[in-house]
Amino acid sequence: MNKVIVSLIAGLFATAAFAQSSTPAAAPAAVATTPAAAKADAKQAKTDAKADAKETKTVAKANAKETKAKASATQETASAAADAKETKTKAHIKATNTKAKAADDAAKTESKEAAK
Repeated sequence: MNKVIVSLIAGLFATAAFAQSSTPAAAPAAVATTPAAAKADAKQAKTDAKADAKETKTVAKANAKETKAKASATQETASAAADAKETKTKAHIKATNTKAKAADDAAKTESKEAAK
């Protein structure tokens, strides 16, 4: 979530910086002497906008994929921890039962020997 917030803030700063730098540059572009130059500038601006949009989309996909992977890893870790706890509990119960059975067997043996 922090990375998403950071990328949004960085995007806002980049937009602000782009808006400030493009305003003075727009004035000389409007002074273009030939229609061909204006057309080339427009084509360049369109290509740049497409490239920026594609980059933003790719970055967003990568961030989403990374977030999904982290969530999956967290879920798997939690599942593994729960499984480990269940296994430990079962082992403890089994050990307790084995100790109780051994104690009962020892008590039976002692009582049989005392009866002889």
